[in-house]
Amino acid sequence: MQISPATEADTETISEILGEIEAYYGGADTPGDQAAVRAALYGERPAATVLLARDGNRILGMASYTFLWPACGADTSLYLKELYVRETVRRRGVARAFMVELEAVAAAAGCSRIEWTADADNPPALRFYEALGAEPRGGKVFYRLER
Repeated sequence: MQISPATEADTETISEILGEIEAYYGGADTPGDQAAVRAALYGERPAATVLLARDGNRILGMASYTFLWPACGADTSLYLKELYVRETVRRRGVARAFMVELEAVAAAAGCSRIEWTADADNPPALRFYEALGAEPRGGKVFYRLER
């Protein structure tokens, strides 16, 4: 397995995975709009970076992240927005490999920490993060303002 940054040539695959993620959370398995994905990831002002796990030509999953500033002490943090492993390859070390790579990316960027959220109704994800040694952090309330 190899984990590497996605390129613009991966737009269709990323769109397909976005549909799988939507289905995982109860929505329709409808691929994301490829033009919107391309603009968000490879446009003039990229909104995120995507890593893909590959086994040869097969895509095993994706992780998307961005950087946040300021973190504690005016440092930068890496914010993991999405970590998704395709159903047929779950529990085979793909998610752990993503986290190892994300730690390396964060360290290379001088980040003081990695942060993410997880859905309370996703016990497999919660168990995985706890197995990494991560602990839930209280004290913050999650908000969303939709337009």
